[in-house]
Amino acid sequence: MDKPIEDMRLAQIGFLVNDIEKTKKEFARFFGVEEPETVNSGEFEITKTEYRGEPAPKAKCYMTFFYFGDLQMELIQPNEEPSIWKEHLEQFGEGIHHISFHVKGMKKTISACEDWGMELLQKGEYRRGNGRYAFMDALDSLKVVVELLERDE
Repeated sequence: MDKPIEDMRLAQIGFLVNDIEKTKKEFARFFGVEEPETVNSGEFEITKTEYRGEPAPKAKCYMTFFYFGDLQMELIQPNEEPSIWKEHLEQFGEGIHHISFHVKGMKKTISACEDWGMELLQKGEYRRGNGRYAFMDALDSLKVVVELLERDE
């Protein structure tokens, strides 16, 4: 079977946390860098978040990003509404949630991942409306969620 993602260069590693401000402070101290800005995931009118196939207008999170060349590290603190972030944090606790890859052609890549045996958990548009993401369940096979990232040109 062909690989489901064309460009297999790792783009991001994502962590779920209960307290993003405390955790980002510790990572910044550990890395010896300034604390990055914390942003919210955006408004539903732009993000159009879907969780397990249903609209999730209240599913939101706080995010912050550290950069290591082309590799991004993301910290995510979900709100209390149902989302893959909250579900995973409740089930597995804090820690690594996903690895991400840049893709071209989100629909065909989601389909290829589903053919490979992954299930679409959550998807939406970037908070600025300039791209989209999809979280694919690869916990059984890869022991991690795979996130697909597509930027508009």
